[in-house]
Amino acid sequence: MEALLRQSQSVCPFMKRASVATIRSMSTSARIVDAAKRCPMMKPALAASARGTRGAALGGCRAYHAATNPPRANLHTTAPKEAQAVDLPSPRDGYAPPPQGSKYDYEGFYKTELDKKHKDKSYRYFNNINRLAQEFPRAHMSAPEERVTVWCSNDYLGMGRNPHVLKQMHETLDRYGAGAGGTRNISGHNQHAIALEKSLADLHAKESALVFTSCFVANDATLATLGSKMPNCVILSDSMNHASMIQGIRHSGAKKLVFKHNDVADLESKLASLPLDVPKIIAFESVYSMCGSVGPIAEICDLAEKYGAITFLDEVHAVGMYGPNGAGVAEHLDYETYANGGSPRGTVQDRVDIITGTLGKAYGCVGGYIAGSSQMVDTIRSLAPGFIFTTSLPPATMAGAKTAIEYQASYQGDRRLQQLHTRAVKEQLNAMDIPVIPNPSHIIPCLVGNAEVAKKASDLLLDKHQIYVQAINYPTVPVGQERLRITPTPGHTREFREHLVQALDSVWNELGIKRTSDWAREGGFIGVGEKDAQAVQPLWTDGQLGLTEVVKEMKTGQGALGVLENILEQERPQVQQAVAAAA
Repeated sequence: MEALLRQSQSVCPFMKRASVATIRSMSTSARIVDAAKRCPMMKPALAASARGTRGAALGGCRAYHAATNPPRANLHTTAPKEAQAVDLPSPRDGYAPPPQGSKYDYEGFYKTELDKKHKDKSYRYFNNINRLAQEFPRAHMSAPEERVTVWCSNDYLGMGRNPHVLKQMHETLDRYGAGAGGTRNISGHNQHAIALEKSLADLHAKESALVFTSCFVANDATLATLGSKMPNCVILSDSMNHASMIQGIRHSGAKKLVFKHNDVADLESKLASLPLDVPKIIAFESVYSMCGSVGPIAEICDLAEKYGAITFLDEVHAVGMYGPNGAGVAEHLDYETYANGGSPRGTVQDRVDIITGTLGKAYGCVGGYIAGSSQMVDTIRSLAPGFIFTTSLPPATMAGAKTAIEYQASYQGDRRLQQLHTRAVKEQLNAMDIPVIPNPSHIIPCLVGNAEVAKKASDLLLDKHQIYVQAINYPTVPVGQERLRITPTPGHTREFREHLVQALDSVWNELGIKRTSDWAREGGFIGVGEKDAQAVQPLWTDGQLGLTEVVKEMKTGQGALGVLENILEQERPQVQQAVAAAA
């Protein structure tokens, strides 16, 4: 039979590509047999195969199962004697036997990892919080009647409920539908993407911009692409950088040097250790979201120019919040120039090579972006998998984001009011001896210092006081630096502030959490209670907020902050109506 099969394989085109085992298995198929009977070469081969090996093939099957699946203790099956001599099918014939040994315990792995999170009190709990557009910062929990006040939203300016933005999104949704239809190169590129990217480039006074599904993706994709494509690239990263930048650096495969947070001396020493001709990227943030500190942007630009590096600035928690147009801290550092329509040439923002930002925080929508030179942006657009293979943002989202950007560029009232509310909360908490980590930004981090206690404080605020403030723990912040992170909005008026301060004071007493004075007795910690610490001046000066003008005109006993707050509260709805009508 084997000789006949070899002869058939030498002549028949099909047989040349088929193994003996394949021919044998096909001999049991009626259709194959019928077709083979009409073939002068297949007919004798199949006939010989069927006559000589049908019983052996059955025995071989039994032997195969007996060899690869040993019988259990309560079973008494053995392979027939005649089957022991039959060769097992080889892997190349499509019958590879399963491997021996125990399989990996996937569910056990999941349980072990989750047990670790529960044990160190860093397990993340998610509350069912449903923001109410017409009542924000109010929201409801699982039941509509369970109302709470949200004090930790990153919708810093309440733009998620802005009537002009909602109107534009409704109109775009009705006309163009829910989704984008695909990636940008297939069917997701449209007038909304083009217009949004132009608005973003104009906002940052850059040649070009590129929109991503989130700023996490933007940071990851951009750093990974540049770091992997530039030969021998070195990325210098601030020690407190966001996870998205850390991930992008890791994905790049480039050499990484971490410098101490906001420490330009440490950064320079690391830059000086590298050859001038080696490509270098300095990655850092403007506002660090969990502590509220602000990066030394101008000083880092100086070092980048001196040592031949490019700068990668994350303005995620600053866009919409700072600068006369809302472009972020880099713009705010040259406030008068931009406020008076001066040339951006030579400003701090102009000196930054790559700016990244989000549409999902102060602008109230979703998405992320990069802005910079046209060639840099085109390089990322052409090479970054995180952009190329991701479905585009929906048209309604992009239209809403563009509207939010333009609204904030034309109206400073929301961010000025947010700054006034931030100042008021910080002043009241400091007066109550509640530890606020000092910073010049709009973030209010209240130090707790223990993961379990921070979770209890968050739960107590929610259950007893109907205030939602999420606890922040590792890995978002280092162990021992756990905190409650408070973010006022223009909607957090005096009534809400009084309630918050009283509730925090009650929780601190009930749980015995350390006060600022307690930290001071221990020598201070991360800025809280530190002896002879210099007062931190806010980025927004009194003059930029308009407080100096209010003081000059004030004729009541009310403080300047309260007077300006009332003015802006009355002004805001009128401006919104005017802008919406103009559109």
